[in-house]
Amino acid sequence: MRNSFILRTLDGADGGEHKLAALARAFTGEGSSTLAQAVREFLGHLAERGASLNTIAAYRSDLEQLAYFIETHRAGGGYSALDRPAMEEFVARLKQNGYRDASIARKLAAARSFFVFLASEGALSADPTAGVAGPRVARVLPRPIGVKEIARLLEQPARRSTPEAKRDRAMIELLYATGMRVSELVSLDLENINLESKRPFVRCPGGRGEARDVQIPRRCCEAIVAYLELARPLLARNDEERALFVNTRGGRLTRQGFWFVLKGYAKALGDGLRITPHTLRHSFAARKLGGGMPLSNVQQMLGHSAQSSTRIYSRFADTGED
Repeated sequence: MRNSFILRTLDGADGGEHKLAALARAFTGEGSSTLAQAVREFLGHLAERGASLNTIAAYRSDLEQLAYFIETHRAGGGYSALDRPAMEEFVARLKQNGYRDASIARKLAAARSFFVFLASEGALSADPTAGVAGPRVARVLPRPIGVKEIARLLEQPARRSTPEAKRDRAMIELLYATGMRVSELVSLDLENINLESKRPFVRCPGGRGEARDVQIPRRCCEAIVAYLELARPLLARNDEERALFVNTRGGRLTRQGFWFVLKGYAKALGDGLRITPHTLRHSFAARKLGGGMPLSNVQQMLGHSAQSSTRIYSRFADTGED
C-alpha cells in the first residue's frame, strides 16, 4: 500500500489521472526520474545503520513527497531537477498548503540527509538545500504532569471493564513507569516482559538495536498481569501473534492507535489538559530527577545516547512520588 503522502500532495489542483501517471513514472523506474530508486537505496542505508522502523517510515513519507513534487512540478524530473530553486519552490508550496513550520523543517532536514547520501554516492555534486531558508522551530517541551494528574488519567480506563480498557491502563502505566518511547511501547513483544523475576523488568528494543532493561514497579505489574490474563486472550485472534499490545483486530497496536486512545482519555478529564505519549515520558524523567536519581541513571533508563538530552528535563524536575 502506498504511503499516505499520495493523499497529501502539494498541488491539490492536479487531476487524479495526472497524479497516478506521475507516480507511475517516479516509482516504477519509467521515464527520466531515478529518484524513487535512490530513495529506496537511502532507506536501505538507514536500515543498515540501525534506524528504527518509525524513523525509516518518516523519511520515506517525506522523501517520496519530495520525489513526487520534483516529478510533477520541475521540468525533466530526476537528478537534473534537484537544485536550489526547486527546493525553494518545494518549501513555498508546503507553506501554501498549510503545513506547520515543524513539519516543513522536518521535511527539509530529511531532504538534506538524503542529499548527503546522494553526494556520497556520486549522484550529486552540490547540496540543493544550501542557502534555502527553512522555518525556525523552537523546541517546546511538554509540561510534565504530576502524580495526581496521572492518577486521574488512569481512573478513566479503570472505570471500564472492557478488554480494551484493561489494555489501555496497562499501556499508560507502563509508559509512565518506564519512560520508554511510544515507538518502543508498541513494538514490545510478549518475550520483552519479565514478570517472574524478583525485580520485574521490560526489555526496551531501542532505536538502533541497543536494548535496555527497565525495572517495572508493582502497580504497573498488576496492570500488565490483568491485561495478559483477562484482556489479551479476548483481543488476540491467534496464538501466533507475539505483539504484547494488540488492537481489536488482533494485530499489533500502532503508535497512532495508542495516541488516539490516550487523546480520548485526556479529553475525558474535561480540563483541557493536553497529554501526549511524550508527556508521559517527560513526566517520568522529571519525576526521577526531582526525586534525586542521578542524571546518568535516568539517561540509561530513557535510552539517550547523550547526557545533554536528559539534562533538559531537569528544569522541570519535581518531587512527586511513585
